[in-house]
Amino acid sequence: MEEDKNLPLVSSNSDGYSLGMVLLLACMVLSWIFIHRWNQRHKKGPKTWPFVGAAIEQFMNYNRMHDWLVKYLSELRTVVVPMPFTTYTYIADPANVEHVLKNNFANYPKGGTYHSYMEVLLGDGIFNVDGELWRKQRKTASFEFASRNLRDFSTVVFREYSLKLSSILSQASFNNQEVEMQELLMRMTLDSICKVGFGAEIGTLAPSLPDNRFARAFDTANIIVTLRFIDPLWKMKKFLNVGSEALLDKSIKIVDDFTYSMIRKRKAEIEEERGTGKNNKMKHDILSRFIELGRDTTATTLSWAIYMVMTHSHVAEKLYSELKSFEEDRAKEENVKLLQMNTEDPESFIPQDPKGILEDDVLPDGTKVKAGGMVTYVPYSMGRMEYNWGPDAASFKPERWLKDGFFQNASPFKFTAFQAGPRICLGKDSAYLQMKMALALLCRFFSFSLVPNHSVEYRMMTTLSMAHGLKLRIARKS
Repeated sequence: MEEDKNLPLVSSNSDGYSLGMVLLLACMVLSWIFIHRWNQRHKKGPKTWPFVGAAIEQFMNYNRMHDWLVKYLSELRTVVVPMPFTTYTYIADPANVEHVLKNNFANYPKGGTYHSYMEVLLGDGIFNVDGELWRKQRKTASFEFASRNLRDFSTVVFREYSLKLSSILSQASFNNQEVEMQELLMRMTLDSICKVGFGAEIGTLAPSLPDNRFARAFDTANIIVTLRFIDPLWKMKKFLNVGSEALLDKSIKIVDDFTYSMIRKRKAEIEEERGTGKNNKMKHDILSRFIELGRDTTATTLSWAIYMVMTHSHVAEKLYSELKSFEEDRAKEENVKLLQMNTEDPESFIPQDPKGILEDDVLPDGTKVKAGGMVTYVPYSMGRMEYNWGPDAASFKPERWLKDGFFQNASPFKFTAFQAGPRICLGKDSAYLQMKMALALLCRFFSFSLVPNHSVEYRMMTTLSMAHGLKLRIARKS
């Protein structure tokens, strides 16, 4: 008897049962998701999804994350963002910041999670460790930065490189050339820190602007390690050495080759000094990592400062007037005659972070944080909060720092650019010195205008650099 080839392999009842089970399961999942989202309809913070938390919303806003957080922090002061493997708590209230950075400092170390993300870039240096290892490096660095010799040498070096930058800008203005200001500032600060840290002249700010592989590699590495904070697959990509992690590996090799070549060179110089009986002050290897963070923070701050000044003409004019008056008053005090400058004559015209949570805790505003999570203060948001600075918080208003004509420091837990508490930045005074020198020189002798259609926006990195640089045209001031 011939087999009936039209008979089904599985009974129709079985097919119907399987399909029904799939549809029922799908309905249950969709209902669960709907209920989960419905229960958050009045929630002011980021909305979450089952399993992935708020990762989708955070990832979609990654390139504008600071502005995304400003929106929430202006309403809530504290924003809790659950992620698949941890929870980020973002804070902007100075009382919470002081609690984390000072009052309960021991409970908020860098932590293992942060260390794993940043180790490839920062190793076990002062910026990436806790406990005794951090204390030893902090003590060494504190001694170095407190040195009068270092301060005096820094002043000379910062002045030298500010003048080199001015010379390049002057030449560009005579030739009617556009300049990429952020790139020039990066070169200036890199050269300065290498000179101060190692006594080495690396020459990236030479008039010919030679290739700067180290800076490009460091920026690439910086971008990729920052992305690790929201990329759950980074460890797999690292293991397989593919994608962004493969690029990171190549970039780190360039950074390390540069850094260790500087260390080897300085060590050789020290040995030579010992052999000849010279008693020059030795440099500590810890400064090798200050090259990497110090360069970026100072240069990006100067870039944004120049952009803000030039886009607020009344501030630029006031700065120019004050600097010109100061110049004239000092000349009278010291009984010297100011050289007359011809702006048309080139020869006469040459004139500047996250914390881990060890134990469950409650922040001053009542927010509960769980052990194993991470808490982060957000300087970008804090500087725009009306509850910190008043109704004009979003305005560029330099005079807010003055009282009766004198500069007034704000609480470091409110103005957090240099951290606060036991980890307050040791290089703060050095950074201020270089930025003041450079800005005074640039704002006194030049005016700047943005190249038409050039977009100015930030790039997500550990430092807030400009994504497309800062392309400017330069004009001279008499």
